[in-house]
Amino acid sequence: MGFLVDARIVTRALDRFRRRAARRQGPVVSQPPIEQLVLDLDLEGHARRGGLSGRPLARFLERYLDSSTRLHHPGYMAHQVAVPHPSGSIAAMVDGFTNNAMAIYEMGPAAAAVEFWVLNWMIRKVGWSPMPYPRETASPGTAQDAPCAGGVLTHGGSLANLTALLAARSRMAPDAWDHGVPTDLALLVPAESHYSVARAAGILGLGSAAVFFLETDDTGRVIPGRIRDRLRAVREAGRRPMALVANACSTALGLYDHLREIGEICRDEGVWMHVDGAHGASALLSARTRGLLDGVELADSMVWDAHKLLRAPTLCAAVLLRDGRDLDRAFKQEASYLFHDKAQPGVDFIHRTVECTKAGLGLRFFSVLAALGEEGLARYVERQVDLAREAHAWISGLAGFECPAVPQSNILCFRTAGPDELQIAARDALIAEGSFHLSTAEVNGRRWLRAAFMNPDTTMEDVARMIERVRVAAQAAQAAQAAQAAQAPRRPSVGAGAAGT
Repeated sequence: MGFLVDARIVTRALDRFRRRAARRQGPVVSQPPIEQLVLDLDLEGHARRGGLSGRPLARFLERYLDSSTRLHHPGYMAHQVAVPHPSGSIAAMVDGFTNNAMAIYEMGPAAAAVEFWVLNWMIRKVGWSPMPYPRETASPGTAQDAPCAGGVLTHGGSLANLTALLAARSRMAPDAWDHGVPTDLALLVPAESHYSVARAAGILGLGSAAVFFLETDDTGRVIPGRIRDRLRAVREAGRRPMALVANACSTALGLYDHLREIGEICRDEGVWMHVDGAHGASALLSARTRGLLDGVELADSMVWDAHKLLRAPTLCAAVLLRDGRDLDRAFKQEASYLFHDKAQPGVDFIHRTVECTKAGLGLRFFSVLAALGEEGLARYVERQVDLAREAHAWISGLAGFECPAVPQSNILCFRTAGPDELQIAARDALIAEGSFHLSTAEVNGRRWLRAAFMNPDTTMEDVARMIERVRVAAQAAQAAQAAQAAQAPRRPSVGAGAAGT
């Protein structure tokens, strides 16, 4: 079969998958045993026979998509993963077909140009000075003459956080590549930080003992007035603060730290400020929500995922630095077939990233931006935040339900009356019946159901149906527990046993 025939088979299958999910047909998620899926997909047979094309390809895709999580279903509310705009998905297909490993300019000039422009678009939204076009005579990795921002797109926010903190380590310990990591560095983070921050501390050689938690309020937001005391205590313990991390927004509740106050303290104390804006930085697009990131321009670095609220397909995450020279200095290595003086009409991003081979990630987001425009993306962000706030106001007024905080983003936590086990049982029941897909989060020692409103087709009617299914599932779980307790054999009391002897 030819390429065009197979391409039509794929696009038709995907369009059918999208339309059925949008009409709420099929389960949001189903999780058959992996052994059964391997058999159903006939992976062994296809690998042995070859020739996966034409009708066999159509049958394979039907089975594959039938067992795929339907993000396009309005009942999908579980995780911070974009419902990708079709233009972004097509761009990912173009990138996969051209396969330009664009970390060096000669391997993908068009992809590099798009990434360069996308990074500067993000940099301007933050409020920093954009990167200038390079001089053709410049050597790769040469830092610009005047300070300006810099960045690179990476395969995920975890890698972006790692890269930013690597730059912070380089500023504090510039000889770490040659002599190892000093044992006196410290990383200050709120407990509600994404797990990738603590993971980065391990990868960077700092160790978990170097991670110090900042004091937070009962919603997990950093208390700026307690930061100086914490810095003083860290220094008195013989540690040098390498970086301080602020959330914009937090993973569990979707709340923003007070960036301006934190930034001013970090500036006065000479501490690198890193903002994890993987999810919430997209609020910068709207005049209504931009104030949530007031002061972000004071940060030394931040991350921003386009594959969350910018509707790009996975993955497309930006790591941005106020002074791009810090990113240029973050890595130190030699490879004669890559790093050498040469005519350079473009930009080599390989000097700024952990990755050697890098996909053309910028095209995935730029295609969405070009399809919707800045105004269209801003309206999407506003809609999702408004939905979370409307849902909060409604759920908070329901008997037997509570919420821990008013949403600042599109993330809403809530719970029904009962213990933590009941929240998990209700979630599992909804997933099993295929009606809704929720996640959970622990806040202040309690387990909450968590909805991330990512789908542009999800409405308050869907929220109302979801709450009703949670109520029914919780009642069923309580009834089952009561029945099980009633059937359990009663153990004789000590007094009864003594009387019988």
